[in-house]
Amino acid sequence: MALVVRPSRIHSAGVFTTTPVRKGTRIVEYDGPRITPEEADRLYDGAPRTYLYGLEDGKTVIDGEGLGAYLNHSCDPNCEIDEIKTRVWIFAIRDIAAGEELLWDYNLYDDDDPAPCHCGSPRCRGTMYSREWMAKMRRKAAAKKKSRTKRRGKKRIDSRGLLRLQSYRGSSLES
Repeated sequence: MALVVRPSRIHSAGVFTTTPVRKGTRIVEYDGPRITPEEADRLYDGAPRTYLYGLEDGKTVIDGEGLGAYLNHSCDPNCEIDEIKTRVWIFAIRDIAAGEELLWDYNLYDDDDPAPCHCGSPRCRGTMYSREWMAKMRRKAAAKKKSRTKRRGKKRIDSRGLLRLQSYRGSSLES
């Protein structure tokens, strides 16, 4: 299959097919050195861009090289990743026309750094993080906000002009 790397409207460079690709076709392997998550953190701390892919075992990260690393993210992808016996392959999830950019949904997780999406799809969720991770982050933020509010309590001025701190447990403290 003829694949080329060229400028992408989504981000920098992308991978394009020069021939039609049928749904279900194995297109390219996501390959590169295998490192630990700790090594990845150490190597890429503060790096603006990485090509890391975490395997399902949670112990191995592929430091992406080659064509597989150049596929861009889209919230409406034409490809998907499948891990088969510790190898990671990119497959077509629909028929892809010659000249189309190959795209997969990164479904990022396990971080809270901004990862805005620029795919331009009408179905764009605005981030490269997965829906599940974003829901988890919203729950975490809500719990944190609730915890801060609970610690602060409610301030009230009583009839004598004294400031009272009303906690959520019903007790009050004069100040």
